Order: sequence, then C-alpha cells, then structure tokens
Amino acid sequence: MLDTSPLTAAVERFADRLRAAPQSRLQQGAAAVALDLARELSLRAQRLEAASAGAGDAAGAAPAQTVARTMPDAGIFVVGDQLAVAGLDLAEALHAATDTAKAPSEVLDEAVRLVEQVEAGALR
Repeated sequence: MLDTSPLTAAVERFADRLRAAPQSRLQQGAAAVALDLARELSLRAQRLEAASAGAGDAAGAAPAQTVARTMPDAGIFVVGDQLAVAGLDLAEALHAATDTAKAPSEVLDEAVRLVEQVEAGALR
C-alpha cells in the first residue's frame, strides 16, 4: 500500500497555518490561493476515483462519465478545513487507485510538491 503520509503531513501543516493566519493575511490572497489548491486536489481525487471505478467494470465496458464536483467557496475562515478535506480525499483515492495513467507514487509526489509550493507562496 502506498504511504501517503508525506501528502497528509504537508496538507495538515498548510491547513494549520491557514487556520492560525490573521484575517488580513487571508484576505490578501492566502485564502484564495488555498481554495484553488483545495479545488485542484479535489479534482485529482475525483479523477482517480473515476478511473478506479471504471477499471472495475466488465471487460470492454466504457467507464462512466462523471461530472467533476467543484469545491464551493465557503469563506476565508474555513479554507484550511477545505484544504485538509481535499488532501485527505486525495490520499484515500491514491490508496484505492488501480488504473491511472501515472503511477500512484508519481501522483503523490506531484501533489506534495504542489502543496509545498503553494504554501510557500501563500504565507510568506
């Protein structure tokens, strides 16, 4: 089983920093950037889940088309929680990934790098 602890640690660290950030910092763009990241992580999780669901179909069956659900903007004070949920969803999707274009470890490494880059830019 893939060890997703680097992703969950990076996401939790960034989420905690967002939860502790002053309102002014969140309003200056940190919340918007974090919401964009949460949405991206959520979409990646949904893609992995759809690919895994399609892989379980009978041979030759086309995978069901699903409409991606976009994480709503619930306000600057909950964006840390939204990021945490999206990151954990992606970690769970990586555990269950059976049919992906990239190896799950590549998807994991890419997601960790993305979280770290966004965190560095959002809360400097």
